[in-house]
Amino acid sequence: MSHRYESYDVVVIGAGHAGCEAALASARLGQNTMLFTVSMDTIALMPCNPNIGGTSKGHLVREIDALGGEMGVNIDKTFIQTKMLNESKGPAVHSLRAQADKQHYTREMRKVIENTDKITLKQAEVVEIITNKNMRKEEWPEYSRNDYALMSDDSCYIIGVRTYSDGIYPCKAAILCTGVYLKARCVYGDTSNYTGPNGLPAANHLSQQMRELGIEIYRFKTGTPARIDGRSIDYTKMEEQFGDKKIVPFSFTNEDNSLEREQASCWLTYTNPETHKIIRDNIDRSPLYCGDIKGTGPRYCPSIEDKVVRFADKDRHQVFIEPEGRYTNEMYISGMSSSLPEDVQIKMYRSVPGLEKAQIVRNAYAIEYDCINPMQLRPSLEFKNIGGFFSAGQANGSSGYEEAAAQGIIAGINASMKLKDREPLIIQRSEGYIGVLIDDLVTKETNEPYRMMTSRAEYRLLLRQDNADLRLTKYGYQVGLISEDRYQRLLQKEELIKEEIERIKTTNVGARKEVQEFLVRMESNPLNSGTTMADLLKRTELTYEDLKQIDPNRNELPKAVKEQVEITVKYEGYIARQQQQVNHFKKMEEKHIPDAIDYDDVYSLRLEARQKLKKIKPISIGQASRISGVSPADISVLLVYLEQFKRRKDS
Repeated sequence: MSHRYESYDVVVIGAGHAGCEAALASARLGQNTMLFTVSMDTIALMPCNPNIGGTSKGHLVREIDALGGEMGVNIDKTFIQTKMLNESKGPAVHSLRAQADKQHYTREMRKVIENTDKITLKQAEVVEIITNKNMRKEEWPEYSRNDYALMSDDSCYIIGVRTYSDGIYPCKAAILCTGVYLKARCVYGDTSNYTGPNGLPAANHLSQQMRELGIEIYRFKTGTPARIDGRSIDYTKMEEQFGDKKIVPFSFTNEDNSLEREQASCWLTYTNPETHKIIRDNIDRSPLYCGDIKGTGPRYCPSIEDKVVRFADKDRHQVFIEPEGRYTNEMYISGMSSSLPEDVQIKMYRSVPGLEKAQIVRNAYAIEYDCINPMQLRPSLEFKNIGGFFSAGQANGSSGYEEAAAQGIIAGINASMKLKDREPLIIQRSEGYIGVLIDDLVTKETNEPYRMMTSRAEYRLLLRQDNADLRLTKYGYQVGLISEDRYQRLLQKEELIKEEIERIKTTNVGARKEVQEFLVRMESNPLNSGTTMADLLKRTELTYEDLKQIDPNRNELPKAVKEQVEITVKYEGYIARQQQQVNHFKKMEEKHIPDAIDYDDVYSLRLEARQKLKKIKPISIGQASRISGVSPADISVLLVYLEQFKRRKDS
């Protein structure tokens, strides 16, 4: 028999990285929020790699922080090693990565969740999304109709959720954050368990009900390597990997704080021809190759079986040995995820230098799970066909903790904006990696788990990880997640950067003896005539800090300000060119497509373009231009039609 419980403004289904950010954003914006999890042990769980950040993913974490999210703050509290990647390259691809203490990370996030006002945390499996179409009107929650922001009497919108124990929880908005738990199945060899990661409960009932609501479901898969007892590893046969001596925080709130602590080491080793022979000799026993696994796996994070088959010319692959925490001996074998049988795994891992006596604590496995086709979502992450129902994270066909958290905070913000009758927050591709991520998911075909990469961002010189606060904190402030004090500190930082750039552009440097001797010491060409401090800074071999020797009038500035001054001046020409591209891009994004448009009336559109436009319903010409199957000629036709549409409407 059904039990009706108190109503909530927002219900979040799943407490992984997406669910935590969604619930925190919703509650911090004043919404009474229920956060459901199939197990209390899954809150902010890191079931695979023990790190946060990395190439392009570090950008996402800093953008989440700039908007007022929690992931950056939490990893700053719980990292055991930190490293800035790609420092030998330009600043556009510098990416911060931190090894996490998994248990500590989960524990700290749970503490934040449990002590945030307006969040109620409950262990229960949600099995049904209740809408006005599948519940009789007399059973609706006691809300006024205006609470639902109805588009029309015929529209479908959420009014609650039902749990496995038949509890009904009325709500005004809900966010799907189920991660890899929907009908999850873990597989290695001929061993198959219908569980979520680490043997935790799967969510087995919601997928079919969502299909009944007209939601298209995909079947994806991912995998994880074995965990090995660190006491059984011979580290003398591996290369030690140290963390950075200069610790760079993820959270901008820690810019001026010292995060110094003892860092743990990681270790590098390699597979070899013997490893590859073991894999090839047993490839028919891999469920990936014998047909037992039907789900589509991630192209950019392949299993070791995939690597050996696809890159047959390579005689070795990197294997990183990463600690799972300070108070455990479990070591994560990065680069060797697998679904081979247990007996093959033992032989395979023990063929790697340093792992000859390896004792497996947890077997490697592949996991299949249900997720949605994200093209059913608006850029706000709300379903097009169900008002008030949002989706975020791996439920949207993405991969990775960072991609999930980024979608989670946006979904949480936009659920709150909808209930406040405010415009949704939509970050453009030119404004953040979060914008690129969501635009790709809702606009382009996602036939495999989506992974963020710097190459996906057209304007990556502008979207650096170091300036995420300068790009996005204003939006966090506008929606209400950033405090007045933090926003004022940002404005002060912007002013200091502007003033210092102006100062060095107007500070003349003559060819005096002191300057010439400095340039010779720095192996830089001497001056033939006077120049400015800014022009000297543009020289590759000189840094802002170096120039202090010939700039006695310089004021002492915060480290983050100096970093922005140096990058802005050194790359001024490149930044200006990319900004011109952005200005053109914005013109296309500002050409909005009305909801009322009927693409069947646009007679000159090709059939494929008409079908894609009707399915995706882009909100702007810019988004329409990025849809696969919509050509530049189709866009020209659409622009002409929109002008005619506007004139008819005006008249």
